[in-house]
Amino acid sequence: MYDEYGIFAFSFHLKKILDHIETPAELRRLSVDQLAQLAKELRGFIINIVSTKEGHLGASLGVVELTIALHYVFDTPSDLLIWDVGHQAYGHKILTGRKKIFDTNRQLGGISGFPKRDESEYDAFGTGHSSTSISAVLGMAIASKLQGDENKNHIAVIGDASIASGMAFEALNHLGETNANVLIVLNDNAIGIDPSVGALKKYLTNVKAGTAKEENLFECLNLDYSGPVDGHDIKALVFELERLKKIKGPRLLHVITTKGKGLKKAEEDQVAYHAPGKFDAKTGIRQQKEAVQEPIKFQDVFGHTIIELAKKNGKIVGITPAMPTGSSLKYMMQEMPERAFDVGIAEQHAVTLAAGMAAQGLVPFCNIYSTFLQRAYDQVIHDVALQKLPVIFCLDRAGIVGQDGPTHHGVFDMAYLRCIPNLVLFSPMDEVELRNIMYTAQQGLDLPIAIRYPRGRGAVFNWRQPFKTIELGTARELRRGNRLAILSIGPIGNVVKKAIEASSHPEEVGHYDMRFAKPLDTKTLDHVFTHYQYVATIEDGCKKGGFGSAVLEYANQKSVQKPIEIMGIGDSFMEHGTIEELHRLAGIDFDAILNFIEQPTRK
Repeated sequence: MYDEYGIFAFSFHLKKILDHIETPAELRRLSVDQLAQLAKELRGFIINIVSTKEGHLGASLGVVELTIALHYVFDTPSDLLIWDVGHQAYGHKILTGRKKIFDTNRQLGGISGFPKRDESEYDAFGTGHSSTSISAVLGMAIASKLQGDENKNHIAVIGDASIASGMAFEALNHLGETNANVLIVLNDNAIGIDPSVGALKKYLTNVKAGTAKEENLFECLNLDYSGPVDGHDIKALVFELERLKKIKGPRLLHVITTKGKGLKKAEEDQVAYHAPGKFDAKTGIRQQKEAVQEPIKFQDVFGHTIIELAKKNGKIVGITPAMPTGSSLKYMMQEMPERAFDVGIAEQHAVTLAAGMAAQGLVPFCNIYSTFLQRAYDQVIHDVALQKLPVIFCLDRAGIVGQDGPTHHGVFDMAYLRCIPNLVLFSPMDEVELRNIMYTAQQGLDLPIAIRYPRGRGAVFNWRQPFKTIELGTARELRRGNRLAILSIGPIGNVVKKAIEASSHPEEVGHYDMRFAKPLDTKTLDHVFTHYQYVATIEDGCKKGGFGSAVLEYANQKSVQKPIEIMGIGDSFMEHGTIEELHRLAGIDFDAILNFIEQPTRK
């Protein structure tokens, strides 16, 4: 049958509409009246898979109707659609040929949890970090115009937290002075991973309430603004998108959605259900792990320790760019709200804000995920290191982070920070070392320091021990040997320790926790080069330019002739998978280290 527009419609007697949708072309054969049922099925499909396979849930549930409407109205993949960050792209993936393999999402060898250009022609631009979509889509629109394809549509979906980032505003500023055929869809749900913050959030709240007194901000930027539109009214979305499709130039559609829509628990606790782990698909109740005693997470050691230190040092402040829960700065924000700051998705601002505070005598702990500090590299150099301002960078999620994949692995930090003058670089082997370096750093360093630590749990149960000052640039000799010396940095040293103990001749292997990638403990290195036949370095980071490279540079400077093996992440982007799987692929897991120790050439 055909509807009033002459569009073929599947009859309603079919058991599930989603069963018959593999591509957007098939989606467009439906009638508008069938889209609400498809939305219900798509939402259920996402819930069922994510409940057992894990992943980002709330963001994708919130844009189910919007996803369907965009693919229904626009001629994707000819029309280009970009999802900012990409947390919300699960529905998009399911509707664009990946439904049958969606259960491999974020698994080793499976599809990525984020849009990825080499995965599908429907993924117009790879994302994973926020606020890149408007710049990218504008670049594409300009390219289309220069290539004579002015009728092509270019759509970017960006959230209210991401659009507050500086890069997004830079792009909006440029977009407004062009006539590019670009549609920005502002997905306004008042939350990123944590609730959105800042003046723009207040403005959008007033727009939704109809109490905004000033001119519309986006119209002032020369964008054709429409909305707010109910993002869960699929007919209204289709109608408005059809209207906007006929208009050329820069446009912005303001859509109001609820993160976690369709799963009560996810709507009630939007922070926890951003990525809830495994849960019951019917009730939404999160799966409780067996009551097994485990070490505390590194992030919680940071969160509790900064409060402990701040109670004694009134100059300490905490800063995070939109990650209070992920970094555990939330504890300080709850207990000392006047001294802890969530600045939104604004890493550049976070770093220079910390620099300004340090310039006036405060002791700022700037907590940023390792992969996100990459976004503020110039600020680290120009605003902090060049001026020798003692900002304390706490780099959470350093090293391999697992199933979020290459956009989120924190494997480059030692390489990109080690080359910066005036910067101290430290990686604790365990939680006690993290506490001690935080204690040391707030005592009055005259240089900035970066403290990198991993996602997840550490190795020590009794972590809340009395503080000890760590002398800068000093390593720890964990065991002395006479044949092979392994120089480790960071928590990977715990795996080295176990591998040595399991080896056939552990007494021959020396183990040194170097702790500092900069400055190096050259006294310890001189001892190692003198007393061991073989030397190996190991790090949960890239080999090129990293800790191992630093050791090689010093060995070359001292004309050391002994073989030095560097173990770490090779010169390629590591894909997604569990941390254990990726460590194995990189050759830095227990078995690889043990096999290295046992190689006959080193007997």
